Amino acid sequence: MGIIIFVALFFVIAGIVMYLVSVYNGLVRLSRNLDKAWANIDVILKQRHDEIPKLIKVCEGYMKYERNTLEEITAARTACINAKNVGEASQAEGELGKALRTLFAVAENYPDLKANQNFTQLQSRVSYLENQIADRREFYNDSVNLYNIRIHQIPDMWIAQSMNLNSREMFKVSEEDKKDTEIKFKFPE
Repeated sequence: MGIIIFVALFFVIAGIVMYLVSVYNGLVRLSRNLDKAWANIDVILKQRHDEIPKLIKVCEGYMKYERNTLEEITAARTACINAKNVGEASQAEGELGKALRTLFAVAENYPDLKANQNFTQLQSRVSYLENQIADRREFYNDSVNLYNIRIHQIPDMWIAQSMNLNSREMFKVSEEDKKDTEIKFKFPE
């Protein structure tokens, strides 16, 4: 009788340990996937940041009256590169996206620029990268949501606390980015 109780107790303890290990491993997997999702966003952002100087260089020769627009893009790109966390990156990327939309709208006033093959290729490339960034942000936010839910559910919460896992911030669009972009055309006199 004592052996049966011992074996039963052994299986109960082994089951609890296996369950705790699976919860731990699941939280580690979620945390690493979240880091990977952010790194994937960084890869696309880097590609976009590499394309922007080329786009500005092509535009400079044509857009003599739009220096302010080009300076805004350069400043926004610098802010993106210098962002230290998700909140700063989110805000800076929003400003850069807004500046790029303004640039593409202003380019409509310059037929020679619109006809320039380099400009159209770069515009297409940046637009493609913008779509990729949007997709990866969505995936990142889904991953953050799943992670945040798991670390706040019982019993995962206790293991997450022992691992010092904290809630992560989602990639958000600022209120400023939700507004329509105001576009002003400057015509030579």
